[in-house]
Amino acid sequence: MSTTLPPAFAELEPFVARWAAGTSAARAAVRDEVGPEECARFFAIGFPRVDEALDYLDGKGFAGFDEADQRLMTLMLGLVHAGLAADVQGPDEPRHSLTRSDMKLQVSPADLAPAA
Repeated sequence: MSTTLPPAFAELEPFVARWAAGTSAARAAVRDEVGPEECARFFAIGFPRVDEALDYLDGKGFAGFDEADQRLMTLMLGLVHAGLAADVQGPDEPRHSLTRSDMKLQVSPADLAPAA
């Protein structure tokens, strides 16, 4: 049974330590650190669960989030970064990563969402 995510999402547990980073900038940094292979692996496992995860979270609302729910939300936000690498950039990801260091994220709307 999952210890850091809601039990229904235990299969995503291996990605929590890296991808459930607390800010957009931290998630973008993970994308650069792990490389395209791990981005593709996370995306392949996480993407089929997106609708279910977001429906689950929407059903609770921010005010109802506990720590596991907040972690699931940040993990899904991390999945966006992995998806950009795996699904949008694909084989061009290594080339695009060279210039991403010049485009630093400072803050995003997701960073301003209420915490659990």
